[in-house]
Amino acid sequence: MKKTIKDYELSGKKVIIRCDFNVPIQDGIIKDETRIKASLKTIRYARKHNAKVILLSHLGRIKNEEDKTKYTLKPVAQMLSKLLRKKVTFIDQTRGEKLNKAVENMQNKDVILIENTRFEDLNGKKESGNDKELGKYWANLGDIFINDAFGTIHRSHASNLGIASNLPNGIGFLVEEEIKKLNKLIDKPRKPYTIILGGSKVSDKIGVISNLITKADYILIGGGMAFTFLKAAGFNIGSSLCEKEKLDFCKKMLDQYPDKLILPIDVITATEIKENVKTHERFVNEIAEDEIGLDIGPKTLEVFKQYLDDCKTIFWNGPVGYFEIKEFANGTKQLLKIITNTKAYTLVGGGDTARAATNFNYQDKISHISTGGGASLAFLEKSNLPALDIIDEK
Repeated sequence: MKKTIKDYELSGKKVIIRCDFNVPIQDGIIKDETRIKASLKTIRYARKHNAKVILLSHLGRIKNEEDKTKYTLKPVAQMLSKLLRKKVTFIDQTRGEKLNKAVENMQNKDVILIENTRFEDLNGKKESGNDKELGKYWANLGDIFINDAFGTIHRSHASNLGIASNLPNGIGFLVEEEIKKLNKLIDKPRKPYTIILGGSKVSDKIGVISNLITKADYILIGGGMAFTFLKAAGFNIGSSLCEKEKLDFCKKMLDQYPDKLILPIDVITATEIKENVKTHERFVNEIAEDEIGLDIGPKTLEVFKQYLDDCKTIFWNGPVGYFEIKEFANGTKQLLKIITNTKAYTLVGGGDTARAATNFNYQDKISHISTGGGASLAFLEKSNLPALDIIDEK
């Protein structure tokens, strides 16, 4: 069992908390505060116990100097100040004299937010490449490191693995809760247990399919990845997405588990991916050469509902259609309605699926929405989780 923030005496200590403030920001306005609010319990606990709190997070991907303006964490500092009812000092650099002095002058219960850790990626990917010198520099700012960023738990970054390698460490309440909830899908989940997998790529889901297909009763396949399976099953998929290099894997899974893997029987197609485009309902054996499958159809929803209605456990990762465009949103929206009307323990695996649940106002009807899509998959695959593996055991 990993150490947590509760295992340390925090009073007077500089506590570095790696958070996940990777939130959507448009014109300086935060569009979804979910991930910020998810970290408040850990931050408040540290302040309540008289710690000096130093916060780190990434935001987006930094590829050029212009991205720095777009992906600054300054709006997050302003939102945190409001939510904590305490001024959060924003330091607009990732290292340097200004940061050093601000940390040196901290009083108990003060909170500092350091600028986007991925600004360091402009200089040789030092953050995402886990540059040892950078990790050591950040570690030297504090006394204890707490990882509360579940969304990057499967990454080897300087701001998680790098700092944890140099300080006494533990996990925060958010990460602790994520592990507890996800373990319900591994440690004797209540049956029947059905998994819904969508999103664009089979390659993103190979690990979870291989690891969970023997534990789950059924795996319902939607999204772009369904078309690679349909192609492997012998259907013409027109111009739909297909990972040709994964066809053998899909055929092998379909041959080995024909009664467990449930594919769409009808889809919504169009010739272009755009709003107000003309769409068609097609059985999967009717897709025209110039058509792209972009959502599951109503008859597939009826089939999926039969598998979901009596479930005791449901895990969902990946939308089943291009839900950002209203013409292809119905499948994802209706599936949310179906699973939230069951008596099952429902867990949504972060990322786009979590965004869809929020967009369609189902977030309060789901047992748990993970803050990490890729991280939740990696956890269920039992892949290496370097930023969690490095945390000290009790």
